[in-house]
Amino acid sequence: MKPRITESPHVRLIDLKSKPFFIVASVEVGNTTTKSILTATNMDTCRTHIINKIVRMTRDVRPPKCSEVVFGKTLTGVELTRESVADLVRITLTESMEKANLDIKTDLNFVVRSTGIVAGFDSPDEVGEFIKGLADGCLMAGVPPKNMTPPMFISNIVQKLQKYSKLDKVIFDGAVAGVIPPIGSTGVEIVANEMEGELATAGIKEAAKLTDVDFRNPCISIDFGTTLDGRITSPGQPYAKTIGNFCGYAGAIPDAIVRGSEIVDPKVGTALEVFDKQKSPSFLTLKIKAKTIEAYAKRIHELITIEKVPVGRKRYGSVPVRPDAAEQIGVTLIGCDVGENGTDMNKLSAIGMEICKIHGLQIVSAIIDEVMARVVCRLIEIVRKENLIFEDTTIGITGRAGITGNKPKLILQCLEKMNLAPKIDERVVFADDGLARGAAVMARCMNSLGSSQNPLGGSHGGKCILAQRMKLQEKRYKK
Repeated sequence: MKPRITESPHVRLIDLKSKPFFIVASVEVGNTTTKSILTATNMDTCRTHIINKIVRMTRDVRPPKCSEVVFGKTLTGVELTRESVADLVRITLTESMEKANLDIKTDLNFVVRSTGIVAGFDSPDEVGEFIKGLADGCLMAGVPPKNMTPPMFISNIVQKLQKYSKLDKVIFDGAVAGVIPPIGSTGVEIVANEMEGELATAGIKEAAKLTDVDFRNPCISIDFGTTLDGRITSPGQPYAKTIGNFCGYAGAIPDAIVRGSEIVDPKVGTALEVFDKQKSPSFLTLKIKAKTIEAYAKRIHELITIEKVPVGRKRYGSVPVRPDAAEQIGVTLIGCDVGENGTDMNKLSAIGMEICKIHGLQIVSAIIDEVMARVVCRLIEIVRKENLIFEDTTIGITGRAGITGNKPKLILQCLEKMNLAPKIDERVVFADDGLARGAAVMARCMNSLGSSQNPLGGSHGGKCILAQRMKLQEKRYKK
């Protein structure tokens, strides 16, 4: 079995200027990293290219000034203010545009802002302040306000792209890549990082176009950033429903293990810093140390809880949740925790210290790969237990703690043993930069820049859903 791992082809500057490219900046401030990733979608081919990515450590955000109000923290306790977030965004986005030799006012078509730092927030007001900080930073970098909101008319879209827009036929009604978000009649969000899951799902759908996997509805998307997010979607036309959400810890697990190594900062260090440039263990090393790797992975998993989020929990894996609201609208929340809201993270660090001292960093890396592969399979086991897998469900994985090292191969081996489907490797895709790709898809949806010949919405093997959407909206708005 060979994992389908997507990687975007290069695009030349001269083509960006001359061909009908829809250029989008995905600006994300996460618990570990802050990114500005520029994508360009060729509207003739509907293929999305990664132009560049600027990545900074979020912990390097400037300290709060005396006059500023701290509204939240990252998982590692780094304090944030609206102004400091804005400065971080401005610097990162500006560098990204300059590196690409593009003008932020004339070449950039849209900006999508998102954050994974919901685990350190206590109220919706704090989330609101963060969103304002993201918007402030984009404006300070020179982004026109119109490039951050859906256009009302085709005339509001840049001229070279107007012929590709379906805005005169369908409007943006909240569905991204053919999936309705899981918000009930009260408008309450059932999980704080819902937007992250929405973008990751859309991004994996787009990335899968580079493979032979038809990753449309029904599907399961899992994003392994520092925190866990993702969606489970149903079959359905023209839109699928979100019937499940993931939440809790993901990359925070290997981060905690590595912090025991004394190689990184014991409070804010990350696995990314250690393994980004290090070679994976050789086949011989893995074979010799197989029993050791297995034993440590088992010990670590005894500290990890993966389950349907119990009703009554307000946080799960430090992420604010509303399992009661989820239950009311038929959405299953599936979470990953270490202790209760991370209370056993220090035990992971202690195990990491032991492994590093006795066996070395390469074995730490191998154990982390094994641990995260098992996390995926335990999540899928709960999905199956809750009867959320359909006959043609596909699985997509993105994020640093799910697609790096030897994880894709181990995940496929684990899923094969579960007998989910014959030739499971033909049903699974591993996507690079799923969230940034999802931002490009969301921007296209907001501008009604769909593609009937290469659709993202709809079901496996199905045709474009434009005609069905038109009928649905005509019926809805006549009322």
